[in-house]
Amino acid sequence: MAGIYLHIPFCKRKCAYCDFYSIANTKFIENFVETICKEIEIQKFYLDKENIQTIYFGGGTPSMLNERQIEKILNTINKHFTVEKNNEITLEANPDDLSEKYLKSIKKLGVNRLSIGIQSFNEDDLLLMKRKHSVNQANKAVKESQEQGFNNISVDLIYGLPDLTIKKWEENIDKALSLNIQHISAYHLTIEPNTLFQKMYKNEKLNLPIEEESLDQFKMLIDKTAKNGFLHYEISNFAIDGSISLHNANYWMGVKYLGLGPSAHSYNLTSRQWNISNLHEYLDTISKGKIPFETEILTKNEKYNDFVITSLRTMWGLNTEKLKRKMGEKYEKYFLEKAKKFLDKNLLIQSENNIILTDKGMFISDNIMQDFFYDKID
Repeated sequence: MAGIYLHIPFCKRKCAYCDFYSIANTKFIENFVETICKEIEIQKFYLDKENIQTIYFGGGTPSMLNERQIEKILNTINKHFTVEKNNEITLEANPDDLSEKYLKSIKKLGVNRLSIGIQSFNEDDLLLMKRKHSVNQANKAVKESQEQGFNNISVDLIYGLPDLTIKKWEENIDKALSLNIQHISAYHLTIEPNTLFQKMYKNEKLNLPIEEESLDQFKMLIDKTAKNGFLHYEISNFAIDGSISLHNANYWMGVKYLGLGPSAHSYNLTSRQWNISNLHEYLDTISKGKIPFETEILTKNEKYNDFVITSLRTMWGLNTEKLKRKMGEKYEKYFLEKAKKFLDKNLLIQSENNIILTDKGMFISDNIMQDFFYDKID
């Protein structure tokens, strides 16, 4: 089984926090759709004829594609790949794009999972982040999606926002849970380079919460979702049992995937490659029958580092027997030696052969995982 990710690089405008590759110009959409379909054909052998279990429209704002354009892309995938009948097809969407007609149409096309970029149920926060939708539109989008038969709906939320009090964050979580959704992706705000928030931060115009406040927000998220039957199955992801994102879970399980569109990444178990983050070069190069990408062959150390990162992110943790089997005893011993201090500090716990991040450990997971990296030259 494998997955296909499609990066749709169009937005109505750039959000204040976002550093994903996107452009606020819609005149190239039709050309882009033709081009990504050509890329699908060129890349049809990348996954070694493995069946496709998941298709994920990400971005950018994939819901800016109309029904005909989505249908063309899906038809092209089905022409060149074997897509499992029991598949997961996800569309990331902004609330203001989800009309009754649009929802009805994309459901007929086979889209069976929505990831709705709400980010906050507070009007002031939406304005600060430069989001185009309102709280009312967010509520309406979820309800109309349910009315059109979507029963696998995820919403995105952001915590650690400027001036976000614990009370405001609790209201956000409660509102999301009240909508009877199946999945929540919640991310801590990161001030990324070349974003409006970075400029505001440099000019001391952002009042960010201190680390203890952010940790309290994270703990509240974990507690409230657990009490409402959600599994905390990955650092930033929570799902009702049976509604885990198969596409994202496959990333963490080391499954092959093909990335299509500008800036998209691909992985075939031995190498990684990524398309250029420039729409015009992407369109021009593929028109000539070539893919504008860079690639790297993974060393044994890099494969070990990847295994650590992807495994520790999840509720299942890292299985040391699997590590030994895949990478060898040397890497297993190295990992276990490094794990001792984190186990002593209750940042990791051990359950049989699984090493798992605690809630406290998840909050500082990047620092923990970097400490496990193997960069020795043997």
